[in-house]
Amino acid sequence: MRIALLNETGGPGGAEHMLLNLAEGLRARGHEVIPIGPDNRNPWLGEQFVARGFSPERYSMRHLVDPRALRQIAAILRRRGAEVAHSHEFTMGVYGAAAARMARIPHVLTMHGGRYYAGRLQRRLALGIAARASGAVVGVSSAVARDLERTLHLRRGSVRVVPNGVPERHGDGARIRRELGLGDDDRLVLAVGNLYPVKGHIVLLRAIAASSATGGARRTVVAIAGRGEEEARLRAYAREAGIEERVKLLGYRPDGADLLAAADVYVMPSLSEGLPLALLEAMTAGRAVVASRVGGIPEVVRDGEHALLVPPGDHEALAATLERVLDDASLRERLGNAARQRALAEYGIERMVDAYQEIYTALVDR
Repeated sequence: MRIALLNETGGPGGAEHMLLNLAEGLRARGHEVIPIGPDNRNPWLGEQFVARGFSPERYSMRHLVDPRALRQIAAILRRRGAEVAHSHEFTMGVYGAAAARMARIPHVLTMHGGRYYAGRLQRRLALGIAARASGAVVGVSSAVARDLERTLHLRRGSVRVVPNGVPERHGDGARIRRELGLGDDDRLVLAVGNLYPVKGHIVLLRAIAASSATGGARRTVVAIAGRGEEEARLRAYAREAGIEERVKLLGYRPDGADLLAAADVYVMPSLSEGLPLALLEAMTAGRAVVASRVGGIPEVVRDGEHALLVPPGDHEALAATLERVLDDASLRERLGNAARQRALAEYGIERMVDAYQEIYTALVDR
């Protein structure tokens, strides 16, 4: 099949990495993948597609309601001979559904967990129309799917669940520990994610400041890989709380596998999530995970078996849980092994590609 993958962002982030993984998985099965993205966003995703041998297309969207952009997308679908269009997130879901109808091909809509569409009636109505015009609507977790059904007043059970998948990668942790100046006895707590309020990184820093396990002969250092609007606030808090020397804001890092290999604990303090790829990558790497009990996370891990879960926004609970896992090497090993086994069994790339390929095939055949 010729499959168009439509997105509205440039990354790097979880949804963008999922698109790359899906595109490569589909191509490996003989399908032609046509990435379509905006020309005025971060060029990272487009550059990644080009570097991996794809031929991405660009549309120009200058206004929230932009008929010219809609016509551009529909024209790309026709010119490239797309047989199915697969859109991701709100804006492209709305435009993609309309463009696919203009091009007379079926449309698939995937939502990754962002809820900014839900705050305004016009957006809910637009996404509801797009969902009903789509051949399939997908949520990356059961929590996302049920929330879509409630918010958009869709028939119960009509939104399918296709969990994201991640590849297995191996990294060089020793290099990262040297880079960060960590000794053999030091503990590294790693978080990966864009520096946005919803990711809860300020909660993590409050937990580190409140923890008794951050000083002495065995230091605990927290490293956060990502970039975004919260950077200045996080740096200011670390300075004011007296933990600046133990907090490393790394910016965007392409060496995620190395970072995970270096970490003793992976932490995800998010206030809201769909099904985070970063969590699945940490599990695949065999890291002990401490995460917020939000969104699709409790679907992926059972508390006490694959990870330790804490209430979102509760820095005291997060501090106590981090202390517990950092002080217990056998607990870290048990959690990491169980998480890895679950991730490899349930959240591999092939399972995700299988599910989407089945959806595309049914729609095209119909």
